[in-house]
Amino acid sequence: MNAAKRETIVVKIGSSLLIGEDGQPRRAWLQTLVSDIAKRHQAGENVIIVSSGSIALGARKLGLERGGRACLADAQAAASVGQIALSSLWSELLAQHQITAAQMLLTLDDMEDRKRYLNATATLETLLEHRAVAVINENDSVATDEIRFGDNDRLAARVAQAAAANRVLLLSDIDGLYDRRPGSETNGQFIGVVQTVDASIMAMADGSSSSGLGSGGMTSKLEAAKIANLAGIELSIISGREDHPLERYALTNVGTLFKAGDGANARKAWLGGRLTSAGTIIVDAGAAEALQSGGSLLAAGIISIDGQFERSDVVEIKNSDGRTIARGLAEYDALDCAKIIGHRSSELEALLGYAPRSAVVHRNQMVMV
Repeated sequence: MNAAKRETIVVKIGSSLLIGEDGQPRRAWLQTLVSDIAKRHQAGENVIIVSSGSIALGARKLGLERGGRACLADAQAAASVGQIALSSLWSELLAQHQITAAQMLLTLDDMEDRKRYLNATATLETLLEHRAVAVINENDSVATDEIRFGDNDRLAARVAQAAAANRVLLLSDIDGLYDRRPGSETNGQFIGVVQTVDASIMAMADGSSSSGLGSGGMTSKLEAAKIANLAGIELSIISGREDHPLERYALTNVGTLFKAGDGANARKAWLGGRLTSAGTIIVDAGAAEALQSGGSLLAAGIISIDGQFERSDVVEIKNSDGRTIARGLAEYDALDCAKIIGHRSSELEALLGYAPRSAVVHRNQMVMV
């Protein structure tokens, strides 16, 4: 079967599932998960693993407090030690099923920079063609507080986008999304299917990590679902507490399914999934309405700008309430953009001293979020 025609699934495993209370890998549980992965692999699916756990494993070996998360230096040191143990563990368990494991350590910049993103995409494509299972983690040994994913939920969604995956499974210590925190005074209602991650869905999130081992929470999972939705990829949050979690989900269908969107083109999906930008453009109500209707952003609809962006940099487009409504590539740098704020297209040449471009952000280089 051609690799491009195979179903591709990204499976993300959090630290609280992978590491036990004693700081050691939960090998018995992991063996059941790898057995599930092997069955899917042998059935012809491509599988990519996004695995947390390096900081927790390294912290135990180094004897660091707070699971290695007391400070950035501790986390980086723990990750550099723990990543060796983590990759060895996955390689050993997959080899028991005659599956070749490959390691990829990614940073936020690898996914945000277009050229590096395409390089990562090419690597994933080649690994899938050769039926290797990529085991991916954020490169915490070099990532900084300011420039990092900070959780593997969003990383999993971005990897799925880069690999043109069909679905993402986020294995969690909870079986899905509830409209309020389970165990609260008023029991939360389970949400089985979500069509769109809007403000009402985001309001249900609890950003904390219940185990204290990981860095994610429900907020990061919902943000991952938004990234996947824009790229036309299904995402599910399912429980990983039981043995054989993938097999269990296939049989019971218990979990929260976030439906795939229509799927933007590759560049727009990459734009929509970005977590950083070089600047911000605030627009008035008329411009916001025009963007929602498929129009480009013109100077006349801009209220203000922020940031020192250059032409072709990614900018956030926000409405007057400060809510991000779109993301796109700027056709002007910040200096020239500031000169033409609020002006009609017919006035721009006189203001700039050169023939103006058709838009500040063209609709072909923009995605609504």
